[in-house]
Amino acid sequence: MDPKEIIKHIRQIEIKTKGLSKSIFSGEYHSAFKGIGMSFSEVRPYKYGDEVRYIDWNVTARNDEPHIKQFEEERELNVILLIDISRSTFFGTKGKLKNDLATEIAALISFSAISNNDKVGAILFTDRIEMYIPPKKGKKHILRIIREIIYFTPEGKKTDISTGLRYLNNVLLKRSIVFLISDFITPDFSVPLQIARKKHDLIALRIYDDMELQLPEVNILKIKDPETETEYLTDASSADVRQKYVDASKRHIEKLKTLCKLYKIDMVEIALNDDYTLRLRSFFKKRAK
Repeated sequence: MDPKEIIKHIRQIEIKTKGLSKSIFSGEYHSAFKGIGMSFSEVRPYKYGDEVRYIDWNVTARNDEPHIKQFEEERELNVILLIDISRSTFFGTKGKLKNDLATEIAALISFSAISNNDKVGAILFTDRIEMYIPPKKGKKHILRIIREIIYFTPEGKKTDISTGLRYLNNVLLKRSIVFLISDFITPDFSVPLQIARKKHDLIALRIYDDMELQLPEVNILKIKDPETETEYLTDASSADVRQKYVDASKRHIEKLKTLCKLYKIDMVEIALNDDYTLRLRSFFKKRAK
């Protein structure tokens, strides 16, 4: 693509998502993620109603009077975008691809984060780690992340969320807010997910196309797996075949929901034809309560 067209495309996404982050998410992002980190501030005399678990027993013993440790919120947070850029995300029937939706969501979250003085980083993965962009502040940094999500050419084709999570667990020492953006068409990833959940505040954003959930009622349908490039034919005129496909899709989604519920991970599901701003705003409001 011509460099001028690349710049124009990135600029369009910036204008759209930056404006949304200011007009819609100005205070809701802050409220949703406040208090993820607390740092020691001072020791003061104990007051009625203070939590006993914060009593500083050493200071209390020296002064013969109860004293309590006081903490203040760490407002400078790390926000990490853990983004699936496998072949299956380059699919869409609603006028845009799942990768396009992932890009806009990532941009919206990023502009909300830097307006809150947080650092933003990104891990792009397929069945391998394609790129790591360490957390930094600033508009120029965010635009680089957006550019890489759109135009980076991955070496891998398949999706393996375990690979992304293992890398996250190894490279990030500071507790961070992690947005895992994927269609979740992947092998089991429960073990690294459990570890990541203990270390970070992890949010799963499942992006999907409604057409993936059911087969169209046609005759013989040729289906190609974008990650393996395997092609096969199926009789989509058969109600039994179509129902089996729907049932398999439902089982996959329920398994994912059960996994997130087990490890107390928030999951937001966003279809290509959804208003993703409403979905995210509802999520932020729910988190802020």
